[in-house]
Amino acid sequence: MDFLMFVGLVTVVYFIVYVAAICLSDCDLELKWNEIFGKPVGSLVGKVIWITGASSGIGESLVVILAKHNVKLILSARREKELERVKQKCLEWGNLNPHDVLVLPFDVTAVNTHDDTFSKVIHHFGKLDILVNNAGRSQRAIWEDIDLEVDKAVFDINVFSIISLSRIAVKYFLKRGEGHIAVTSSTAGVFGVPFSGSYTASKHALHGYFNSLLSEKMGMNLHVSLLCPGPTFSNFLSECFTGRPGEKFNKTVSKDDKRMTTERCAHLCAVALANKQREAWMGIFPIIPLLYLLYFPNVGKFVWRRLGPKWLLKLRDSKESIKTE
Repeated sequence: MDFLMFVGLVTVVYFIVYVAAICLSDCDLELKWNEIFGKPVGSLVGKVIWITGASSGIGESLVVILAKHNVKLILSARREKELERVKQKCLEWGNLNPHDVLVLPFDVTAVNTHDDTFSKVIHHFGKLDILVNNAGRSQRAIWEDIDLEVDKAVFDINVFSIISLSRIAVKYFLKRGEGHIAVTSSTAGVFGVPFSGSYTASKHALHGYFNSLLSEKMGMNLHVSLLCPGPTFSNFLSECFTGRPGEKFNKTVSKDDKRMTTERCAHLCAVALANKQREAWMGIFPIIPLLYLLYFPNVGKFVWRRLGPKWLLKLRDSKESIKTE
């Protein structure tokens, strides 16, 4: 076997293994590597982490996982009763005392309260190590039927509230000399998904804001993690925006749907936090292979056209959840 034939064979084998790994994994390959060989979630022990949207779904599961590793926590959402419930889970699962878990209810869209709320965190723990911006809402609607007020409402909660709180945190982290901001984006922040125009735009906006921040603050020990889950089991469909102001989607997620569990998603998010991963994708097949097609745009365009918007909608919701014609 001559040298060129050997190189060709190695290349083919590498390509086959690479594609197989992408198809078999429920996350991007960097995250999978970090899960197996990187820093464990336990390396976050003793850190002070503030999580918004902590009363349910991925936020709640992430809180519980971090509590098991004795992370000091600030739990925020609008529903104080639910936050207290989550706090009790933290105390049961982790080796924490009540002072180690601060319940701090507030409405993230009330940006005028952000400075005071941030001050309460620092006053209670004396520091903040990681801010996890997890609060947000999804959307289902046909693009041309979306009222502009819905666009504004989606951006208020999914973008502007996050940017407001993060700017306060960035100033604090830069003064302190280190810090880490995480944002729960979505696979919708990586490519344009159908029937969620406002939501998709809001997640793309987050990537624009925080990638700009990263390029601006290189070398300043400021870390940003964009966490991009695919479909997961949570109550997100019931709380979705639609195309009409004030209306909720009010659909339910079935236990038979094809989704990632919030526990698995939260674990992968925690791995990304521990390893300060810049962008992390997570989702069951075929989510990850579809995302990797972004590196092959011509192939990706062909595949997405062949699949069509209805198929992508069913992939997200395990059903055709809105009338598309």
